[in-house]
Amino acid sequence: MNRRTINAVIIIGVLSIISILMVQFFWIDRTIKAQKDALILQDRQDSLNVRQFEESVRVALRNAVEEIGNEHLDSSFIYGAVKQKSSNYYLVDIHENLHPYYLEQILKRTFYEHDINQDFQYGIYDCYNDSIVYGNLIRFSKDSLYSPTSDSSLGITSPELVWKRDGHYFTVYFPGLISQPSKELIVESSPWLYITFIVGVLFIFFAFAVSVIIRQKRLSEVKTDFVNNMTHELKTPISTIGLSSEMLMNGDFTNEPERLKRYAEIIYKENKRLKEQVERVLNMAKLDRNELDLQFENVDIHELIDESAENFRFNQILQGGKIELDLKANNIIVKVDLVHITNIIFNLFDNAVKYTEGKADVKVTSIDKEDGIQISIKDNGIGIDKEHIKQVFEQFYRVPTGDKHDVKGFGLGLYYVKLIIEKHGGKISIQSKIGQGSTFTFWLPTQ
Repeated sequence: MNRRTINAVIIIGVLSIISILMVQFFWIDRTIKAQKDALILQDRQDSLNVRQFEESVRVALRNAVEEIGNEHLDSSFIYGAVKQKSSNYYLVDIHENLHPYYLEQILKRTFYEHDINQDFQYGIYDCYNDSIVYGNLIRFSKDSLYSPTSDSSLGITSPELVWKRDGHYFTVYFPGLISQPSKELIVESSPWLYITFIVGVLFIFFAFAVSVIIRQKRLSEVKTDFVNNMTHELKTPISTIGLSSEMLMNGDFTNEPERLKRYAEIIYKENKRLKEQVERVLNMAKLDRNELDLQFENVDIHELIDESAENFRFNQILQGGKIELDLKANNIIVKVDLVHITNIIFNLFDNAVKYTEGKADVKVTSIDKEDGIQISIKDNGIGIDKEHIKQVFEQFYRVPTGDKHDVKGFGLGLYYVKLIIEKHGGKISIQSKIGQGSTFTFWLPTQ
C-alpha cells in the first residue's frame, strides 16, 4: 500500500465521519426542537388545568362559606372570604363557631360536586391561642370518594366531638399538588451526550485504523528492505561458490595443489558464511516463538570481554583498529548462556567496525550498578540520527542508506541483541549523534 492509497483511505474516512456527524446533528436538532414544542404545549396545558382547578376550588369554598353562613351573608363577603395563598393552599374567613365534623362534611360534599378529586387537609384556626387547633388529612379514592387517612378512631372526626372554640377562619391544603417549573420537564439525558460519545468512538476507531494501516505499511517496507538485503547478502557467497566450483571443474590443478587448496578454502568459507546467515534467520524465528533453549551457566563477564577483545585486535591488524578496556566492576559473575552472550559482544564489536569510516576506535567500560553489572561499548562510527534511534532494535530495521549496500547485514543484529539481553533479565539502551559515534549500554543481573 503506497502513500497515495493511504492518503485516499484517510480522506474517505474523514469524509465518512463528517457525513455521519452532519446527519446526526440534523436529526438531533430536529428532535430537540420537537421536544421543546411538546414541552411548551404541555406547559400551557398544565397551566390551563391548574387555573381550572384553582377556580373550581375557589367556587367550592365560596359555596361552603355560603352554606356555613346559612345564606344570610351578602355576596361581597362570600366572594372576599376565600383567599388563595398558593396553588394548593387556601384560607377562608368565617364568623361562625364551626364544628370540625360539620366542616369536613361540607368540604367533602362541595368538592365532590365540583369534581375536585384531590387529597386535602383542613385546619381550624383558634383566635385565642393563635394556632391551628384541629386538622385532618382526607384522601380521595374512587370507591369511597373521600375517607380519613386511618380507619382508627384517631383518624376519624366524630360528630360527638365537644368543640367550644371560636375561630375566625379555616384553611384547606392540597398536598398532592406540587408546582413544577417547566425547566424541570426538559429531558434529563441530553442527546448531545449521545452524539459526543458516538463522535469519540468514531474518532478513536478511525485513529486506530489509520495507525494500523501506517504500521502495516511500515512493516511491509521493512520486510521489503529485509528481502533486498538478504538477497544481496546471499547472492555474494553463492556467486563466489559458483565461480570457485567452475574453476575447479574446468581447471587442471595436478601441478598446482596450493591453488586447488585455495579454491577449496574459498568454497568452505563462503559455504560457512551462508550457513551462518541462514542460522541467524532461523534463530530469530525461534526467538519470536519463544522456542530458543538457553543454557545458563556462571560466567566471568570480564574474562569473556577480554577474549572477545583479543579476537577484535587480531581481526583489526590490517585495518589498524584498536580497542580499549576500562573494566572497573567488582561483581563480575553472571548467569548467562555463554554462546549467545558471546554473540552479543561480537555483534556490538562488529557494528563498531562496520559503521566506522576509517580506523575503528572502541572503548569498553564496566561498572557495578543496581545488583548487576553495566557494560558500555563506545565507538567512533558515523552515528545514528535521532529519528532512527528508537527503531534500531526493531526486527529487520536498518538505518536507511539509499541504494548503497556497503554495510552487510539483514537488520537482525540489534534485534537479536535486545531479545537475548531481555531473556537474561537485562536491558539495553543507545546514545548516538551523527558524526560522533554511538554508545551501546546494557545491564545484566549478577550473582
